[in-house]
Amino acid sequence: MPTTRSAPAGSGSRARQPGPAALGMLADGTPFFAPPGEVVAAGSRVVCHLCGRAFRSVPAHLRVHGWTKAAYCDAFGLERGQPLEGPETRKLRAAAFTARLVFDPPVRRGSAAGRQRARAGDLARDAAAAATGRPHPEQRRRKSRQALAAVSPAAVARANAERGRLHLASVAAETARRHGYPDIGALVLARGAEGASLAAISRAAGLHKDWLSRHLRQVAPAAAASLPDAGRRARLDARWRPAVARLGFADVPGYLRDRHVSRHWTAHAIAAEAGVSHHAVQSALRRHGLDWEAHAAKRELARQRSAAVAAALGFGTVAGYIGERRAAGWTWRAMAAESGQPESWLRRQARDAAGLGAADPGAGPRVATARNRPGASS
Repeated sequence: MPTTRSAPAGSGSRARQPGPAALGMLADGTPFFAPPGEVVAAGSRVVCHLCGRAFRSVPAHLRVHGWTKAAYCDAFGLERGQPLEGPETRKLRAAAFTARLVFDPPVRRGSAAGRQRARAGDLARDAAAAATGRPHPEQRRRKSRQALAAVSPAAVARANAERGRLHLASVAAETARRHGYPDIGALVLARGAEGASLAAISRAAGLHKDWLSRHLRQVAPAAAASLPDAGRRARLDARWRPAVARLGFADVPGYLRDRHVSRHWTAHAIAAEAGVSHHAVQSALRRHGLDWEAHAAKRELARQRSAAVAAALGFGTVAGYIGERRAAGWTWRAMAAESGQPESWLRRQARDAAGLGAADPGAGPRVATARNRPGASS
């Protein structure tokens, strides 16, 4: 009578048993029986995604399905270096390889060559090149999410900002080196002095046209602060140069300083001579650090009149004269008679000197009496 033996795992008797239910299907219609992106262990065995059965070594079993390990890992979102064997099988393989590493010369030579490439960084570079353009598998993304979950959002933001800063600095340094400048700031200032815009400099340097507009303050803050004095000023002064040269001036600031500051021309007078609008004159004055004064000619005449009146009265300023006379009890009418100037002019001089609060706000003219009349005896 024949002896009955139990069928080994994975034999035909087990295949007749109801198999596990599929968890879903891939995009090409292939059913899967373990979650993508995960390796499901059943004791010392690993579950096959393609059939749901557990094996000591899934790679050895994949020949049944006609799949390779690389295709299997790509299809189910597993990392290519992910072990697909149970712990006991891995220990056995490690022990067998250790013995071969000792006694097998080709294995020893191969191991020595691999260690040398690892020390030189060749393995890391090859791995990076192989991974370039390849999306991360689901398993790697899950590991990344788990690792990031333990890090505070503030720390992640700081790390991302630092990585971005280093990248921008690297791009800026490489661009400057390629064009023969010590740094990106020197490149921008040199091209800006020629009248080039940031967009033009970016394009000429091989960058996106908005790269410098977005990042110059970060990679070269000094150049960003000085750029208006170089590029923008040069571009805006271009329309002034023919007229300025025709009038005998070397540059725009010298012309504006002579006409507005020294000779007190108005913006309209300068605009008529230079052939620009009075708004362009005001903008140029601000651009070159010169204060624009409305009605400059009239204000200069008013200052000259005030200085002449004060000198004739023996005072440094009209305000000083008014202050002393008011302290002595003089009326506005009496001061007008002495100075030969209208009362309204004297009051305006007092207001201009003291701000909105007049020297004697609201005080109306008073009739001169024997006590306060000029020249009256005490």
